[in-house]
Amino acid sequence: MRHRFYGAAIVAVALSLLTGAAHAQATRWRAELKRQNTDHDTPGESSRTTVRLEALPGEGSVALWRLDLPFPDEKDTFSGSPFDPRLGDIKLRARLRPADVDGAPVSFFSEITFPTADPESLGQGKYVVMLGAETFHPLDSVSGDDHRLSFSPQVQQLVSVAGDPERKDINYTKLELALRDTWRKLYSLKLTLKPVIDWVQDGKTGAVAELEGAVSLRHDWRVQLMLGGRLWGEGVPSTYGTRVELTVGKNF
Repeated sequence: MRHRFYGAAIVAVALSLLTGAAHAQATRWRAELKRQNTDHDTPGESSRTTVRLEALPGEGSVALWRLDLPFPDEKDTFSGSPFDPRLGDIKLRARLRPADVDGAPVSFFSEITFPTADPESLGQGKYVVMLGAETFHPLDSVSGDDHRLSFSPQVQQLVSVAGDPERKDINYTKLELALRDTWRKLYSLKLTLKPVIDWVQDGKTGAVAELEGAVSLRHDWRVQLMLGGRLWGEGVPSTYGTRVELTVGKNF
């Protein structure tokens, strides 16, 4: 019961931030419903349904506010139990507008994960702070009139700062190396390599690879399908054995 009240308080605070962002000129909104089936062989990674709400202010230093409400299945198998969800660890992210760093656009962002999972076994039991940076490079030399190829490297550092002392500490560095091809401004295909270095396990590494296809539909709807799998490093945080993810989103 405590987790439910705590989760409700966090959601209320997050919604107040999003609502405040809505007062900015030309704020756009994006909502997503994500269904994810995952092998449960790494703590914090399991089959779940996630509701995501984003506010994209048209002005100011913050370019994006994001609230993730995950609902892990009670059964922690790959097939899970989508009609029997539980509350997971809520996440709140903010992203700054890109800044020029040596001629490259770099966007800095931060995320806080709250230990709101009920039962606690469906979460990590820790307050986790993440700091990250991402840049974007169009590959004009291999692009054409109908398609645009781009490369987006990203780095994240995640550290647990408080929480259940009986649960494992979190301290790892995660890279995301994404190659995306977009054509006719309607379709996209993205291949992402995500290596991880776990400092809690003395620098043990792991990695997953993900292939994601997306299509933009009428009335600002979008559908994405992602397939992912581990390349190496069993037991490394933020990795998993196999994942299938379907996302339906809409811009407002």
